[in-house]
Amino acid sequence: MPDTVEIGLGRSVRRGYHLDELALVPTRRTRGSAVVSTSWQIDAHTFELPFLAAPSDAVVSPSTAVEIERLGGLAVLDGEGLWTRHENPKAQYDAIAEAEQHSDLGDAYRAPVSPELLRRRIAELRASGVRVAVRLSPQHTVELAPHVLAEGVDLLVIQGTVISAEHVSGPNTDSTALNLKTFIAELDIPVIVGGVTNYQTALHLMRTGAAGVIIGYGAHTGSTTHDVLGIDVPMATAIVDAAAARRDYLDETGGRYVHLIAYGDIDTGADIAKALACGADAVMLGEALAGAQEAPGAGQYWDSTAAHPRLPRSAVVGVSVPTAAPSMQELVDGPTSDPFGERNLFGALRRVVGKCGYSSVKEFQKVELIVSTPR
Repeated sequence: MPDTVEIGLGRSVRRGYHLDELALVPTRRTRGSAVVSTSWQIDAHTFELPFLAAPSDAVVSPSTAVEIERLGGLAVLDGEGLWTRHENPKAQYDAIAEAEQHSDLGDAYRAPVSPELLRRRIAELRASGVRVAVRLSPQHTVELAPHVLAEGVDLLVIQGTVISAEHVSGPNTDSTALNLKTFIAELDIPVIVGGVTNYQTALHLMRTGAAGVIIGYGAHTGSTTHDVLGIDVPMATAIVDAAAARRDYLDETGGRYVHLIAYGDIDTGADIAKALACGADAVMLGEALAGAQEAPGAGQYWDSTAAHPRLPRSAVVGVSVPTAAPSMQELVDGPTSDPFGERNLFGALRRVVGKCGYSSVKEFQKVELIVSTPR
């Protein structure tokens, strides 16, 4: 039976769980981390680590994409970000770094997206030898996707705070409605869509033919989506619900598997492990990578919703780095001397998968979970 609570006469609501309310239960068998595989494959693309760098200008630039690929992950460039609005966005980065915390990003993002620059950035990424993934918002996919596809990408990410299978614009806009089912059917590259927070939407998006679905909207320290829109589904519950949709879709299609990518409230090795244990295949990391020496945001973090022209839903926040900024290598795969779980994130994942008795991330999804009151 669902865990429900009556909040008033005739109205019951379902109880949701955050990742920090869960704990992992090891089995009687343990394995050394050296024999644990953390590889992840989506469509024809295999990655050594199950993670994507979020399409935040604070984290992903053409140069950091190379380093993230070297470390075993996939960097997603924001196709509507600073790098596709400005020839050289250094001045915009400097202005953001010098501004007071929680500053308005409007000036940095006031210039329109240049299709020519968008294509040039994709060409730069391809020339560097990395897999190319570009994020577009549902509102601008119809307009910008032809440029992205013409230049050639390996994966297309269509991502908003909340996304549906068919986005309908208002009568006074020039945008054409985006029908994901017909749009994806015409493509020969894998498409990742999101975010979603419930079973019904996850199942609906799987039926569009998407290769992956992003669970969550990227909640982080500076996120104000819960204050502005009231949307804040606990991540553990959102992932488990989406995993149930995936099982039903697997039965419905006779075996088509859709990958789940958890995005939001994931900052430590434990968060990553619990997200995967709930059923995610990979995680999308933003704020957790913003403190790296290589991060273009220079220790500041914001996501694409911070630059929304009418209703921003994120603030620029400084990432706490107690000593010298760590390298991206130290944050992602170590080694590290930091004892708080915020560095060597995937070294921690290998260790916990082994300690719980599993040899791969996919097997690890069977691990026992218990509800544990946060300390």
